[in-house]
Amino acid sequence: MPVTAIGTYTAQPLDRQANFHGAQLVYLCWENHLLFCAPFTLPVDPALPFAAFIEQVVKPAIALHPDAAQVDFATARWRLDEQPFTPDLARGLAANGITHKSLLHLHTPGLEGLGGSHN
Repeated sequence: MPVTAIGTYTAQPLDRQANFHGAQLVYLCWENHLLFCAPFTLPVDPALPFAAFIEQVVKPAIALHPDAAQVDFATARWRLDEQPFTPDLARGLAANGITHKSLLHLHTPGLEGLGGSHN
């Protein structure tokens, strides 16, 4: 079915980085842990070192899952916007190439959700 434009779209999206007072949104998906049904949306400082992001943001976000206490972040595998990613723990999120509305996937080998159920 053909689509006909009815005019110019002039609205500004409300989730632009400029609207987050210096923060940026980062989406975080913990693979095989679907107790969290969708990626977290996390407002974070782009200068926050990745190690601090893990300690101050990721760990509290996943803390309610029974597998959370067993996560070994030293063996975790990451993807950034669907590409393999090895973060530099000392560098900030932006310096690691993590931009506004980037999607981070966290895979924790050996932890596959509740009783291995991928949930």
